[in-house]
Amino acid sequence: EVHLVGKISQEPEERVLPSGDAVWTFRVVVPRPAAAARPRQTVDALECCVWSGRVKRSVRTWRSGDVVEVSGSLRRRFFRSGAGAAASVVEVEVGSGRVIRRARSAG
Repeated sequence: EVHLVGKISQEPEERVLPSGDAVWTFRVVVPRPAAAARPRQTVDALECCVWSGRVKRSVRTWRSGDVVEVSGSLRRRFFRSGAGAAASVVEVEVGSGRVIRRARSAG
């Protein structure tokens, strides 16, 4: 079980896979505790994905800069890259999530 509180670093994006499945992806930037921070590495950026459910509808409204809270499972997903080589990605498969604070509007 993974629990993150952090800031969305770019707009969430919906991708349709070759299988026809749709997945929403986004990146959450979380601060490292001071004791764990190395010089110049004070945050971690973690890839997140949402495959179905109520959270998928909610993620559509999230924006860059929003502070969110997400919970889910850590997954390693395998796929073929454009060159045909096998590749993998580790991401948080989000089961629940909410906006804690909206980003300030520009202007």
